[in-house]
This record gives sequence, structure tokens and C-alpha cells, in this order.
Amino acid sequence: MSNIKPHIRISATAVSSTFVDDIRAIIEQGKQQAYMSVNASMIETYWHIGERIVEEEQQGSKRAEYGAQIIDFLAEKLADEYGESYSPRYLRSFRQFYALFPDFDIWKSRFPNLTWTHIYRTLRVGDDTAIRWYLGEASAQMWSVRTLDRNISTQYFERHLSAPQLSETEAAVVTHIKQAELIKNPVMAEFLGFKRDQKYSETDLENAIISHLQEFLMELGKGFAFMGRQQLVRTASQDYYIDLVFYNVILKCYVLIDLKIGKVTHQDVGQMDMYVRMFDELKRTETDNPTIGILLCSETDEDIARYSVLKGNEQLFATKYKLFLPTPEELRREIERQKEIYRLQQEN
Repeated sequence: MSNIKPHIRISATAVSSTFVDDIRAIIEQGKQQAYMSVNASMIETYWHIGERIVEEEQQGSKRAEYGAQIIDFLAEKLADEYGESYSPRYLRSFRQFYALFPDFDIWKSRFPNLTWTHIYRTLRVGDDTAIRWYLGEASAQMWSVRTLDRNISTQYFERHLSAPQLSETEAAVVTHIKQAELIKNPVMAEFLGFKRDQKYSETDLENAIISHLQEFLMELGKGFAFMGRQQLVRTASQDYYIDLVFYNVILKCYVLIDLKIGKVTHQDVGQMDMYVRMFDELKRTETDNPTIGILLCSETDEDIARYSVLKGNEQLFATKYKLFLPTPEELRREIERQKEIYRLQQEN
């Protein structure tokens, strides 16, 4: 009797798709764990290199030239054996990484999900406070490297109204306003896809925001959830429609956005003030904090900030949007201008 077993062919219909998907998931999970393990080992290695460089520098001259010589010498010795990953530029980044986070256990506990690429891209910012802020946000908000790059290039940190780089005197004006910690000015909306010199209406702008809602929520900042467009608010005498309504789960309040083309006017501010008051009376619950109103306009105005109902108002903000990315220097000037307008609104 023959011992040869018949060849059995399993048809595609005999094996469930769930079984195949389960195997794929196991493979992908294994690949991800392997990647995370390699990445964690790489970060720890670079940290220890930075630590050793700093130790060596401290044993010699305190002059900056001495540190540069050590870096160049080390890079020359390592280049042939380990390649460009240990060039002077990368070795300086290892030293900078260690100097920013001298306790590696704290790093591991605070930023367990970041890659070396996240760290390396952030170190170019220059300001230590901003670097730590970007890394913290990238970890907490699960930013991809691409998102991190975009936020750095648009000076996301600096655009917050109460960014920590303000002087103590300037910070005193804004730090008591919790809302200012999350609101940015200007709002960079290049992702909406408008072309230069293109004419558009407020409806076009609203439609573009809805079409790019995920990017817009990311640009608004932390904790924003979309509630609706053209939100109806009905009073005893009339119906009103608010362009965009969000809820911020951090501030625990509704955020109303009214879109305006051109420079903000006192009529625009008065209308938003009315919307906020109506929303607080008719929509807000006992567990919600007071509603915030944001006039998203193509140009803000110093006189409106100083002399309209914006003055001293912690619930109303006029924020400029830009549909195209300016140069870094132009953006820095714009940020300073918008913060000065905000200070005019808040100062007594």
C-alpha cells in the first residue's frame, strides 16, 4: 500500500479572510515592535554619545573652540567606520540632545513614542523652551514627522498668544487668560488650496474649511471638536446662523467662528458679541465654561482691538488667517504685530 499522501489544495473560499487579516496584523505588529525597539536603542545610544562628549569637554578648556575641535576630531575617527551618521553635524545634535535632557529616564517616561527623526528635526529650532514644547506636543498629539515639520516651519509655538517666550511684563498681560494658551494668531491655512490672486467668497472659504476639516482642526490646536456649520440659533424674534461651531474639550466650552473677508470692523465684532451672548444663554449648559467667539478675518485692526467691545473681553478674539505661507521673516513680523494688537485689546 502506497504511503504517498494525496496533495490537498485549499481553495480561497475555504479560508476565511479574517484568518489572513489576523496573520497580517501579527506581522505588522511584530514589524512595528521591532522598529520601536531599534528606534529606542538608537535614541539611547545617541544620548550616551552626547553625555560622553560633554564629559570630555568639561575635562579640557572651557573655550568653545575646544568643544568644536573635539567634535571634528571624533567625527574624523568615526566616519570611516560608521559613516555619515556620525558627522560633526550629527555629533553636535547628540550633544544638544543630552544637554536638553540630562536625565534619560525622564525622557523615556515623557516621550516614549517619538523617533530620533522627531528629535533631530526639532533641535534645529534653536530656542530650548520651544524645542521642549514641540517635542511635548509631538508626543501628546501623535504628530507625524511631516506634521512636526509643517508646525515648525509655520512657527506654531510662537503663534500662540501666550507663548512662553514673552517677557515677564508681556506674559503678565496674557497668562491669566486660559483661552490664550490655545488660540493662535495668525492662523496658517495654506492647506485650503486657494491660489494667489484668486477671488473667493466667505462661502468658498467655509466650504474649503469643511473639505479640509482634519487639517483645520489640527491648525486650530488641541482639544477642538467640530460641532456643525451654519449652526442655527433661534430667538423669540429671529433665526441666526453661525458659520462654524466647535467644542474645546480642554477649555470645556463652545467656540464660535465667524468668517470674514477683509479687515475686521466694529460691526463684525458687535455681531460676534451678540452670537456669544445668545449661545451662552440658549445653548450653554451648567457644565460648560463661557463661550468663546473668534472672528477669523483676512486683516485685524489696532483701533478695533483698542476701542471696540473686544477691549478687555476674555471671550472675543479677532484672528488673522493667511492662505499662503510667507517667508520665515515675514511670518515673524506678522506674529509680533498680531501679539501687539492682542496686547492692545487686553491692557487696562
